[in-house]
Amino acid sequence: GTGSVERARQAGERWFGGRRWVGAALFFAILGVVMTWPLVLRMGSALAGRIGDNIYFVWMIGWVQKALFDLGANPFDVWFLNYPEGWNMAYTEITPAMLGLALPFSLVGGATFGYNAAMLLSYALSGLFMFLWVRKLTGSWGAGLVAGTVFACLPYRTAHFLIGHLNLLGTMWLPLFFWGLHGALEDTGREGRKAAVLGGVGLGLTALTSQYYLYMALLVGAVFAAAYLLDDAWTQRKARSGWRLAQRNFWAQMLIFGLAALPLTALGVGPYVALNQQGGLPDRDIAVTRRYSASPTDFLLPSTDHFLWGRWVGEHFNRELWVEATLYVGAAAGALALLALILRRRGGHRRLVVSLFWAGAAAVVLAMGTDLHWLSEPVRVSVPGFLQGVLGRTEIPLVHLPGYYLFDHFPFYAKLRALMRFGLFALLFVSVGAGLGAAQVLGRTAQRWKGAVLLGMLALVLLDFYPGPVQEFAPVQARPVDAALAQRPGQGAVIQFPFILSEDQEQTYYTLEHGKPFVGGFFNAFPPPQYARIRPVMEQFPSAESIAMLPELGVEFVIAAAGAYPDLAQVRQPLEAAGYEYLGLYGDQALFEKAQKVTP
Repeated sequence: GTGSVERARQAGERWFGGRRWVGAALFFAILGVVMTWPLVLRMGSALAGRIGDNIYFVWMIGWVQKALFDLGANPFDVWFLNYPEGWNMAYTEITPAMLGLALPFSLVGGATFGYNAAMLLSYALSGLFMFLWVRKLTGSWGAGLVAGTVFACLPYRTAHFLIGHLNLLGTMWLPLFFWGLHGALEDTGREGRKAAVLGGVGLGLTALTSQYYLYMALLVGAVFAAAYLLDDAWTQRKARSGWRLAQRNFWAQMLIFGLAALPLTALGVGPYVALNQQGGLPDRDIAVTRRYSASPTDFLLPSTDHFLWGRWVGEHFNRELWVEATLYVGAAAGALALLALILRRRGGHRRLVVSLFWAGAAAVVLAMGTDLHWLSEPVRVSVPGFLQGVLGRTEIPLVHLPGYYLFDHFPFYAKLRALMRFGLFALLFVSVGAGLGAAQVLGRTAQRWKGAVLLGMLALVLLDFYPGPVQEFAPVQARPVDAALAQRPGQGAVIQFPFILSEDQEQTYYTLEHGKPFVGGFFNAFPPPQYARIRPVMEQFPSAESIAMLPELGVEFVIAAAGAYPDLAQVRQPLEAAGYEYLGLYGDQALFEKAQKVTP
């Protein structure tokens, strides 16, 4: 009835600020266009940066669209990759939430358009949800804009945008998770129950975006909640009845939180749990994890993508792992967050600021991985000569960090490769802190100067973070040989040589064009059993053993990169002897087809 509609409207105004959030959404949408310019002019034809992981996500969008709307098939069962064994998409991150954002645009303008649209939406939504949280905390529209701008424009996000990590651009659900978690901890009444639902949904959407983010959010969220509850227990120590942990409503809200998170979280983690039970997700080598450990300096060094001083940073510091190591906090954002910490007793959010500080500190320590690094180099000390024989080494790390022990003893921790990504959570908390600090500044500013001060803070954040126009774009297009394959009537498998090319991301994308099963796939993380078994043999192509294995794999078409075989006769002769007909050179790729037997 009318009363229900009015109550819903009032609830929307309390949580989302009425219609004013629409203006904020438009602001962050424009901000996303500016931060990625001129991507908006090439939405359907090119990808920012070079071809890499981005083309894999374009394939994923195209394949899911084809599976759902053309074939009516389960998109997670990719039978035509790693043929004939098949491939489980859980070997890499599936990111259904980001695919869901991309699919409507893909249906209109193609997979490349859908991918780029999802990238732009990640800017708008990341900024908007952070804005809504901080605006609710402070009642300040300007403080929300500052916090949302910091979070949406983080150099961390720019780095993963340029490298094509669609899953890791899905940061927008994290503010919802911590917004809801804080609200459930803060209020044991009706508002707390609403917050619990919001936080649970935010966690579930995170599970449908990135398993890295889900795992890390749970760990860092536990530290956040522990810091909040410990502070509550300390302040209420003389009146134990006031402790959150002693209140039945608190536990009821935690139950609501869990129930709200359960459906989406279970849907998100289910494929990975099943694959892990089959032994498909082995633990990492700690040497790999150590390599992806952050330095404290990573949080202080500006991005190498910055339009003014980025090149200087790249020339004077080791930024070999620039994508994962871009964890710059920002001078303006850091100063505002520090102000919020200093004035925490005056802003009305002392307990929140304390919890953000300790959870952020934990995120920094976890991002630093297994042992201390400085300027991207491990900090080591020499082993005394009399101990070198015992330890079997001449140097050892100066200190082992908590990640070293978690790697061996905490469930699933050893499956993480890039521990640097914990740093995102410190950056998220700095974004909230920057909003709280901005609220303090605006609250102490005369009314006639508030607009100018707000514009000044936004300008400083953007000056600190703006990467400049994107300088490099890669066109998305299949090869002439793929168009030729699409015209061949056979439905047998395709194999690419040299075999090392079979696990490149673009090879997966090419299957959208030729539509035939492919022996390879994007297997950089966890190679499936069949691929691991045949790779040593196929890397020796055109050896007799490699050609003899082709019938076992159902190979009907062989592609050989001409540049890798200057004397094409060394490929043609053994293949033709095995019954493969040479069809010609298409671009720089030689194509062979299994000759069909003619029955008299």
